Amino acid sequence: MLKLFKNIEKKDYFNLFLSLIFIIFQVWLELKMPDYMSKITQLVQTEGSQMSDILINGGYMILCALTSLLCAIITGYLIANISAKFSKNIRQKIFNKVTDLSLGEIKEFSTSSLITRTTNDITQIQMFIAMGLQLLVKAPLTAIWAITKILNKNWQWSAITALAVVILLSTIATILMMVLPKFKIVQKLIDRLNGVTRENLTGIRVIRAFNAENYQEDKFAEVNDELTRTQNFNQKAFAILQPIMFLVMYFLTLGIYIIGIYLIKNSVMAGKIALFGDMVVFSSYSMQVIMSFLMLAMIFMMLPRANISAKRINEVLDKDIAIKNGLIKENKNDLKGVVEFKNVSFKYPDAEEYILENISFKANPGETIAFIGSTGSGKSTLINLIPRFYDVTNGEILIDGINVKDYDLEFLYNKLGYVSQKAVMFKDTIENNITYGENGKVKTKEIVSKALEVAQAKEFVMKMDDKELSLVAQGGTNISGGQKQRLSIARAIAREPEIYIFDDSFSALDYKTDSLLRHELKKYTKDATSLIVAQRIGTIMNADKIIVLDNGHCVGMGSHKELLKSCEIYKQIALSQLSKEELENA
Repeated sequence: MLKLFKNIEKKDYFNLFLSLIFIIFQVWLELKMPDYMSKITQLVQTEGSQMSDILINGGYMILCALTSLLCAIITGYLIANISAKFSKNIRQKIFNKVTDLSLGEIKEFSTSSLITRTTNDITQIQMFIAMGLQLLVKAPLTAIWAITKILNKNWQWSAITALAVVILLSTIATILMMVLPKFKIVQKLIDRLNGVTRENLTGIRVIRAFNAENYQEDKFAEVNDELTRTQNFNQKAFAILQPIMFLVMYFLTLGIYIIGIYLIKNSVMAGKIALFGDMVVFSSYSMQVIMSFLMLAMIFMMLPRANISAKRINEVLDKDIAIKNGLIKENKNDLKGVVEFKNVSFKYPDAEEYILENISFKANPGETIAFIGSTGSGKSTLINLIPRFYDVTNGEILIDGINVKDYDLEFLYNKLGYVSQKAVMFKDTIENNITYGENGKVKTKEIVSKALEVAQAKEFVMKMDDKELSLVAQGGTNISGGQKQRLSIARAIAREPEIYIFDDSFSALDYKTDSLLRHELKKYTKDATSLIVAQRIGTIMNADKIIVLDNGHCVGMGSHKELLKSCEIYKQIALSQLSKEELENA
């Protein structure tokens, strides 16, 4: 946790110092009040005492109490401000770090776990800073200061106070040993709960269509019940602490007075008043000692969970980024849009088998290169290596004659127009979805209009109430799958990149729209390089080069007609979709 505290802003260290001063002053004021109480006790029992003296000491007590309250309010304000800023900084750091992680590294944590770490875990630490830091300073300071004040008063009273402290410490230690392992389990269960909830919300249509509500409810209940049982165990364990604390406190007070009775009884008349005053003071200070340990108990309730949360946050912040940024931020030659794979092989970090093996090809500007193959053949994985969502295991990928690993990532992305397999829409207007992101080019309304036209999206957009300014719901739930695909294609077109990457981006389109879109796209992108992953033969049969993948290997490369003659796998795929006559006339 100390490692995370480095994220506190420098200007807040002054506020921390001020808070420390106010806490010390607050403790001094609270420990000063029993002295005035002792004086009042002695004045009440002393003949000839003036009422004004009692009132003056009472006034000092009230002043101490009010000033102590003011110090507590100021300290609370300063610490709350520090904790809020700290949480804000950590949230921003985690968000930025997750943005930089590769897809493989994100999968290591899981999406639901990253959400928990960004929300619940940071809240745990914020609560500890807001409350725990004050108690962490105040509790030991109060205990030590109070003990020094009563240390030489009476050995019997000191002994019974020490016994009470030992009982409290033993209780706290026992409870901590019981609940500490459970805190880590709680955070993992919250991860699982978020995961099940997220799965339920994203798959709500399928769940309803298959009458699987009860199954999902049971799945959620299982995780929820386990979390509840674990939390109940922790809360019940800590619930034991409070009654024990108060029991010890009351018995300590009773013990002090019983001992005091015998001491006063056996003392001479002159010492009875002083001894009675000492007993009242000792009782007050002993309560301060017990209260300080009660505060420590509260810290021990928050600290373990906050510490586990801090470790989980540090796991993200300390994660080494596998995709290192290159240095090249400008074109080093006259090439523009040339993509070349040289003996590229790839496997996931923890996998034994290769997804892709010895893939080699070259795509020149103006060419359309298509990839086809059975499900799981590695098509999407292959093109995801170009924007470095993953890095190749062996071989190299060159863009304009330079290894993609040598490019500055922002400069590399500016060369690409990427359309993902699953069309992603953001909660914003259609116009802002199309002009999404930065690539150093101004995206005018004319470019947006042209992109919609080429993507065959203009017709349905113009029928919307606010046209390009119409709002798209989160995830694009208020438009159809085909409309989402066309808008995501329009987003790539609006970037006017050197290289277009289409990852099975035409699957939701009808044949007529697919044909029109490809025809317009071919004209508009005649100077760019297009890489297309597709399942339909009709989508790719006019490509300049088609690469056939099977189990991660390139088993065919050539034009549509060439592959029909030379590649049996391609021929089988083609015949499964089109008749022999349609293929011959294509």
